[in-house]
Amino acid sequence: MSKYKELNSSNFDETIKSGVSLVDFWATWCGPCRMLGPIIDELATDYEGKANICKVDTDAEKDLAVKFGIRSIPTILFFKDGELKDQIMGAVSKDTLAQKIDSLI
Repeated sequence: MSKYKELNSSNFDETIKSGVSLVDFWATWCGPCRMLGPIIDELATDYEGKANICKVDTDAEKDLAVKFGIRSIPTILFFKDGELKDQIMGAVSKDTLAQKIDSLI
C-alpha cells in the first residue's frame, strides 16, 4: 500500500500548511506520470514522518490544477509551511526529487 497522500480540494490546504510537501500533479493516461509513480511511492516510504509526499489527479481535481497553473504533467510542486518554494516539470530521477526535499527540510 502506498504511503503517499491523495490530495483534493477539501484536504489540500490542510495537508501542505505545515512542514515540507512534495505534490505530484499527474493523470492516469500520462506515460511519464506512470513512470514517476514508483518513485513517488518510494519517496513516500523514505520520507514518512519527515515530509508529505502527495499526488493530485489533474482529471479529478481540475480546480487545483488551474489554481497552480498546471499546463503540463507531470508537474511536481514543493511547499514549505504552505508556501510554494519550487517546481519541476517532467519525469525526473528519485535523487533529484530527494535533493529538493532535503533542501527544504
